[in-house]
Amino acid sequence: MTACQSVPHNPSENSTNLESLNQAAKPFGSVLALPDFETTPEEMAQNMELAIGHADAALDRIAGLNPDKVTFENTIRALDDISYKADLVASRIYLMKETSQDAAIRDAGTEQIKRFQDWAVGLDYREDVYRSVKAYADTQPSLEGEDKKLFEETLRDYQRAGLALPQTERNEVESLRKELSKLSTDFDSNITKATASLQFTAEELEGVPASFLEMDGIKTGDDVYTVQANVTWHFITIMENAKSEETRRRMKVARYSLAGDKNVELLQSILNLRTTIAHKLGYGSWADYQTEVKMAGNGKTALGFLKELKEGLQPKFDAELERYRQLKIEETGDADAEINLWDWRYYSNLLQKKAYNVDAEQLRVYFPYQQTLQGMFKIYQNMFGLKFVSMEPPFKWVHDLELYAVLDAETGEPLGTFYLDMFPREGKFNHFAQFTIMAGKEFEGGIYQRPCVALICNFPSPTGDKPSLLSHGEVETLFHEFGHALHSILTRARHSRFSGTSVPRDFVEAPSQMLENWIWDKEQLDSFAADYRDPSKKIPEAILNQLKDARLATIGTFYRRQLSFGILDLELHSITSTEAKLDVIKDSNRIISDVFLLVPEDTTFVTYFGHLTGYDAGYYGYAWADAIAADMATVFEESELKYADKEVARRLRDSIYAPGGSRDANELIREFLGRERSIQPFLKSIGIE
Repeated sequence: MTACQSVPHNPSENSTNLESLNQAAKPFGSVLALPDFETTPEEMAQNMELAIGHADAALDRIAGLNPDKVTFENTIRALDDISYKADLVASRIYLMKETSQDAAIRDAGTEQIKRFQDWAVGLDYREDVYRSVKAYADTQPSLEGEDKKLFEETLRDYQRAGLALPQTERNEVESLRKELSKLSTDFDSNITKATASLQFTAEELEGVPASFLEMDGIKTGDDVYTVQANVTWHFITIMENAKSEETRRRMKVARYSLAGDKNVELLQSILNLRTTIAHKLGYGSWADYQTEVKMAGNGKTALGFLKELKEGLQPKFDAELERYRQLKIEETGDADAEINLWDWRYYSNLLQKKAYNVDAEQLRVYFPYQQTLQGMFKIYQNMFGLKFVSMEPPFKWVHDLELYAVLDAETGEPLGTFYLDMFPREGKFNHFAQFTIMAGKEFEGGIYQRPCVALICNFPSPTGDKPSLLSHGEVETLFHEFGHALHSILTRARHSRFSGTSVPRDFVEAPSQMLENWIWDKEQLDSFAADYRDPSKKIPEAILNQLKDARLATIGTFYRRQLSFGILDLELHSITSTEAKLDVIKDSNRIISDVFLLVPEDTTFVTYFGHLTGYDAGYYGYAWADAIAADMATVFEESELKYADKEVARRLRDSIYAPGGSRDANELIREFLGRERSIQPFLKSIGIE
C-alpha cells in the first residue's frame, strides 16, 4: 500500500537516510518507511481504487471463514490490519488535499477522501464480516491487555453502528452516515478555500508593527496594505495591535463571515443528520453518542463541566472586562465605552504592555523560528532521551519542507519520522495540526512499523533578510503541536487502533498541553530564547514573571472564549429533535454572545468553526484536557529539578506517550501521578481558589 523510498545518502553525522535507519531498526524488530505520495489526480484515483479493492478482498476472506475456524488473528486483528493498510493511502491523499500547491490535486484529494469515507462507513455494515466476528465472540475468548481492549471496542463499534437494528433501519443509518461523511468533507473544504482580503491605509493600521507591514505581499500599493482575514497570524496581529476600532471591527467581521456563503445550509444538514442518526441508534442526542467513548461518558457530564467552569470564572471575567473598559475609556475619552468582540485582543495586549510592561511584538526578537525549533529539539531530546536527525525528503510538496528521524538516544533504536511544513501559503490548511501519515503497528511475525507524521503549521514567514520571528504564544503553539508528534512517534501500541494519539478525544490534548509548561520555565527558556541580533541577550526573569502575571490577568477572558466554543458545540449537538427549528446562525451567535461577548450581526462564525467536523461534541475536551495537564504538571513542579527532571520526563514517556490508547486513559494518568487525578491544580492555575 505504501512504498519504502530510498533517500540520497548525506555523509553529515547530523543527517541520515532510510536505508541506514532500517539497518539500525533490524535488531529491534521494527521497520521504517516514507510515504510514496500521489502527485496527480489520476494517481490518487488509481491508488484509492487499489486500496479499497485490496481491503474488500481481505474483508471477503474474513466473511468466508468457517465459524469453527475463527480466531483472534483472522477476525479482530485482521480488521485492524485492513484499516491500517487502507488508511495509509487515505492519509497520504488527505495530507495532499490540505497542503498541495496544485488546486487540481487539492480538489481531486477532496473527491477521493469523500469516496474513502463513504467506503469506510460501509465497513460497519458488512453483515457477512460481522457474522465471523460474532462467531468468534460467541467462543467467549479469554483475552488480556491490548488484545482484550481491541476485541471489546471492535464489538462496541458494531453496536454503535447499529448492527443490532432491524435490516431496514440499519440500512437507513448506513445511508445517513455516508451522506454525513460527504457533507462534512465539503464543509471542511469550504473552510480551507475561504479567503478574505482587506485593504487598509497606513493610518488605519496605526499600532501594527512595521515589521508586519514590510512583509512581502502586505504592502500592495501607495499607502495600500492588504491583509488576509483567513490567515490566522495576520488576523491576530491586526486584532492585537491596530489602534483603530473600525479596522479591528472590519477584520473581525471578515473573519467571522468566512465560508458563510457556502456552509450555512451544509451545517444545518449536518446537525440534522447527526441528530437523526443518534436517535436511530438509541441515543438522546449526538453529544451523548459522541461522548460515550470518551472520558466524560455522556453529553450532560461534558456540558456540566463547562458550565460549572463558566460560573466559576464569572467574577474574574467581569473584572478583566472592566480593566479593558477602563483602558478604552482612557484611550478614547468615551466614558460610556464598552468592550466589543473586536476589542478584547487589543485591550488584553494593551493591558499587558501598560500594567505588566509586556509587549508581545517586542519579544519576537527572542524567538527566531529556526533557533526556537532547534532549541525545542534540544529540550525534547534531552528530557525524553531522544535524538533527532535530518533527512532529505524524497518528495517535497513545498520547497522548504523538512524531514527528520527520531531515535532513542540510549539504544539507537529508530522510532519514527516527521515532516515540517511550517509557513502559510494559498490553498494550504490554515491552522496548526499534526497529521498522522503512518501509525505505529505490529504485524504478524512481530515486525513493528514505526510511525511517520507531519506538522502542518502557519507561522509568520521569513522576509528578505529577516527570519521568521515567533511570539511567545506561537512558541507555545510550536511546543504543543510537536507534543502531538512525539505522542505519535513514541508509541509502543501493538494495534494501529491504539497507536499514538488514538486516545479518547477529551484526553488527546493533555500530553501536549502539559509540554507548554517548558516555555514558562526560566531555565528551559534560556536554553534557546535569545535576541537573534545579539545572542547574549536573554529574556530577563522580571519579564518572564511579568508574562506570567499578564497571562493570569487575562486568562479569564481566554477561557470564557474557549468555553463559549465548547458550550456552542455541545448545545448544537444536544438537540433532541430535528423538529426543534434550530436556526444554526442565530442560535450559535446567541450562545457565544451569552457566554463571551456580543457577536456582530450578520456574521456567521460557526461556518468557519472547523472543529465541528472531527471534534464535533468534543471541543469541551480542550478545557477537560487542560485540567488533566495542569494536574500532570504538578509532578514536575514538585520535583527539586522542576522541568529539568529527566526521570519524571521518562516516566511521562513510558506511562503516557508509549501506551497510546492501548490502556484506559484514567489508568495511565493514575500511573503517572501516583494518585487519583484532581481538578484543583487547574483551578489554581486560572486564578480560582
